[in-house]
Amino acid sequence: MRDEDSRYEAVRSRDARFDGVFFFAVETTGIYCRPSCPAVTPKRSNVRFFATAAAAQGSGFRACRRCRPDAVPGSAEWNVRADVVGRAMRLIADGVVDREGVAGLAARLGYSARQVQRQLTGELGAGPVALARAQRAHAARVLLQTTGLPVTEIAFAAGFASVRQFNDTVRAVYATTPSELRASAPRRGRARTATPSAGIPLRLAHRGPYQAGPVFDLLEREAVPGVEDVSGTPGTRTYRRTLRLPHGTGIAAVDERPHTGRGAHPGGWLDARVHLTDPRDLTTAVQRLRRLFDLDADPYAVDERLGADARLAPLVAARPGLRSPGAADPEELAVRALVGRDEAARLVQWYGKRLDAPCGTLTHLFPEAAVLAGAEPGGTLGALTAALADGTVRLGPGADRHEAEAALAAVPGLDARTIAGIRTRALGDPDVAPPGPGVPDSWRPWRSYALNHLRAAGELE
Repeated sequence: MRDEDSRYEAVRSRDARFDGVFFFAVETTGIYCRPSCPAVTPKRSNVRFFATAAAAQGSGFRACRRCRPDAVPGSAEWNVRADVVGRAMRLIADGVVDREGVAGLAARLGYSARQVQRQLTGELGAGPVALARAQRAHAARVLLQTTGLPVTEIAFAAGFASVRQFNDTVRAVYATTPSELRASAPRRGRARTATPSAGIPLRLAHRGPYQAGPVFDLLEREAVPGVEDVSGTPGTRTYRRTLRLPHGTGIAAVDERPHTGRGAHPGGWLDARVHLTDPRDLTTAVQRLRRLFDLDADPYAVDERLGADARLAPLVAARPGLRSPGAADPEELAVRALVGRDEAARLVQWYGKRLDAPCGTLTHLFPEAAVLAGAEPGGTLGALTAALADGTVRLGPGADRHEAEAALAAVPGLDARTIAGIRTRALGDPDVAPPGPGVPDSWRPWRSYALNHLRAAGELE
């Protein structure tokens, strides 16, 4: 979808498959939209295209109040790509620029700040500061329209350095004041209203169909007592877990029931609620849930490729939009992939940090790698946690997947199958095959999804 004429055709047909893949702006109105915006299609001569919302904002366009382009799922391209731009986008989404600045982002990527700025601006039309600003604006709108937090608290919770910067950004992006933006929130009843004690209600958007059942099945099988729980019956389950975040801790709850939109290319969302000890962690918490539930995937691209395979075609037809779940905490996932659920539960009870305010069965944070390395230094577990603690193995959102796999392979006793599982889940790699023959290259670049189809059909353990 690089050709502008093709993009305009997607806009004219209101094709939701490309929401988040690109944005378009109308020069006569000064507004930018998502491709599926229901407004009257503008003339081709008045339309400009942008790779990111930040680029549209940087060119002086305001977000459409009708289609809310800032709320679309993130581009699946950043999940697939392993280059510096893809890694940078994952780090920015995790809030690294807000916490560490552009210098911190560049250091994590192993490039100079100037190189990062040049690559992002050249490809996306916006640098790291502009991309982070667009993300802060979206977080501010969510908090204004769904919580009872005071405006001053929202400014800092969304990542702004000052109330003045917050006010200026909201006016620039939404052409309104924060108070007016709050007053314009859709009325969805008491269930969508929040206070600090009740948590922050969220709609975690996804594109296309979403097979929630297999994801919740997996999470229920894997749930580690004290850190996670799954309640309810299939179709109406709620997954809850504790989160270790940069400024504090959190508890997140996500409902199984997706809200599928209407039309030829439906999308929807998962309802969630996040309780945070520090509201500044909202962006990071949301992104970790999005990675866990694989909400930024492009099911159309995945299903088109895998559906062309004779073996997979009936499986794809039976489960369109099947996802490849990731991890809320990559280092935790690596340890759990090694030791299994029962041993992970023991580690939580012995070494996990107890929450100041336990919530039902959620009582602990999963123990940090450094704690485990000191407490149980022997064997493969000790070697893995030591490598995670000292940075020899890096699994964060900006990690280089090939370098991470090589570092994992150097951990004594860590077998190839476990490493493949870590690369799939902790690193969010969509194209991982287990060691050995049997996975054809024709399934690239979606081999992780192909294997999930085989598992869901009972053809693979």
